[in-house]
Amino acid sequence: MSDNSNDQGVIQALLDRFNNQRLPRALAMKEKVDRGEELEEFEVTYLAAVFEDLRNIKTLLSRHPEYEPLVLKGMALYQEIAEKALANAKKNT
Repeated sequence: MSDNSNDQGVIQALLDRFNNQRLPRALAMKEKVDRGEELEEFEVTYLAAVFEDLRNIKTLLSRHPEYEPLVLKGMALYQEIAEKALANAKKNT
């Protein structure tokens, strides 16, 4: 099987996971922080894991730059959640 064929399978799996798991969870966390609430420890751990996963797909993304705009939008969403969560934590202390 070629690298491109392998890449397409990985990309499809990542897109499925994003659409079915990560995006709904991110939107729920965004609603939470937009209400001024703090994230639970497991949510902070989850965000750290997502950022690590994003770092790990850099090589794949370099071979498929057509997905870069989507990845950047996802990163911006997670960054916004993290920043609001930090601001909420500081405000509530």
